[in-house]
Amino acid sequence: MFLGDNVEDKLKKIVKFLKEKNKTISTMESCTGGAIVNAITNVPGASNVLNFSAVTYSNDFKIKMGVSEEVIDKYTVYSKETARSMAKTISNYAMSDYGIGITGKLGKRDPNNKCGNNNQVFICIYDKRLDKYNDFDMFVYKINRRDDKKEVLEFVLNKLFEYLMK
Repeated sequence: MFLGDNVEDKLKKIVKFLKEKNKTISTMESCTGGAIVNAITNVPGASNVLNFSAVTYSNDFKIKMGVSEEVIDKYTVYSKETARSMAKTISNYAMSDYGIGITGKLGKRDPNNKCGNNNQVFICIYDKRLDKYNDFDMFVYKINRRDDKKEVLEFVLNKLFEYLMK
């Protein structure tokens, strides 16, 4: 997946920043199918900052990884609260300083989870040291899933860059 030069530069700066600060990151992704972790691992030196990541498409595997079943039942799998639970869970599981959780629908009805808006994605960047949740949501309307995933990827990397560099 080709990213614009500006996003590629930010991604390199993110990895460099994490490495210099001796910080780590992990992701739990659903609708993006590992696009975030893939982008991170494309940067030389990523092995110094990436502890672990998981792609959890199904509710069952979100729950097996430690996402609260009660959160999914109360707020649905497509919610800010589930993205938060994913981000904190992966941060704790992987003993990472930062966790990213992503859940949502990319242009397809989900027969197992009929609730939620099509094309809406929920994102959380969790900062373990501060026990702080940085929540975002967005809508994507590209022609295909690959372009939707790229748009989410660029959005997440921009938000992560903004958060780390402030």
